[in-house]
Amino acid sequence: MDVLAAAAQILDGSPEELLPRLSTALAELVPHRAVAQLASQCATTPVYTYGDPTLARAITGAELAGLLGTVTAGRPWHGVVPVGGVDHPALAIASDRAPRGSVLLFIKVDGVEYGEHDAVLQAVWDLATIHMYRLTQESDPSATAQSRAVADARFDVAAELGEAHAATLATLLGVLRNQRIDDAAARSTAVEVALNSLAELRIDTRRERTYHGEESAGRAFDRLAESLRALLRHTTVELELDAPGNDQMLPGDLAHTARVAVRSIVLAMLTQDDVRRIRVGWQWDGADLHTVIRDDGPGRLDGVLVLGQLSERLRLRAGQLDLEAVPGWGLTARITLTLGATPLPAEDPLAPLGARELEVLERIAQGSRNRSIADDLHISESTVKFHVANILTKLAVTTRTQAAALYHATSA
Repeated sequence: MDVLAAAAQILDGSPEELLPRLSTALAELVPHRAVAQLASQCATTPVYTYGDPTLARAITGAELAGLLGTVTAGRPWHGVVPVGGVDHPALAIASDRAPRGSVLLFIKVDGVEYGEHDAVLQAVWDLATIHMYRLTQESDPSATAQSRAVADARFDVAAELGEAHAATLATLLGVLRNQRIDDAAARSTAVEVALNSLAELRIDTRRERTYHGEESAGRAFDRLAESLRALLRHTTVELELDAPGNDQMLPGDLAHTARVAVRSIVLAMLTQDDVRRIRVGWQWDGADLHTVIRDDGPGRLDGVLVLGQLSERLRLRAGQLDLEAVPGWGLTARITLTLGATPLPAEDPLAPLGARELEVLERIAQGSRNRSIADDLHISESTVKFHVANILTKLAVTTRTQAAALYHATSA
């Protein structure tokens, strides 16, 4: 296959034609049933799909955002992704050739061997990402900014509605699994939960879209507590709450972002076995909102894709998500949101890293492997892998060696 001719074929057309052209040109290298892209720099259509109609319609922006937050640029990922509630073999390729990155997802054909063309596919997607980014740079700045804001808002609404539906389903499952409730009572309770959830969803749709203004930290936390109690009401999980120690005024959009993030993490925790207790606490000092969510589950980082979606959304708001899993002790998630922060590149290349990520990077720079880092920091090896993936993404590098070199250059 003539790669240069294929690249020219892909780029020779309008942005709307890029994905169909790419699918056709790369069908020989990577046989696939459907393909999807998330081009964060593209304001009008950041998410685009093509291929088998059933699969293409089922691929969501939230799933692609999760891949953008976990797949390392320059290192194509082969695995399984859920589409429409069904797991499918997939190939994901991330690129950092645009400021906010991009990801290309192939839903692969079962039974076909893949991997030998990864380098070529990565180069083609990098080229496509550069091309799309330059097209946006040539657009009218005011129109681009406006349409990007609309696209971001659309993505947020879709993600939050998905989390609301997930919360309802989790509550229903909690009712149906509760062995202390007989069948008739379970059916009655499930119907009540569904009706109440529909009513609350309508209220939230009107209420949560008004993030402007301020509310007291205590009231903001009380609203979070109400939603968490409703989520856990029919489960056997005990909810512990640690309210903020002051009642200073808190920006409404910051409080809303924190509430959505906490609910996402609690939902992820509920998918684990043997979780008996979840503790949620807020601290607001007038500049930073710190949130800590802990469970007493098995202490494994399962469902990283879901948490990767949240990590990417927080990153785009200059927020920070740190996860720590200790086998036998549980999972801890720490979220930091800063008043007035903007996700602009910092002069210090290590500035995007959290405290735990800096500790991991320091040990990578010393030549330590994941097992040694896990033992040294008293965390699980899966937690280390999660941090390493985030470090590579945030530093815009593709290997541990490059990350270590950047650490040494910055520390010199």
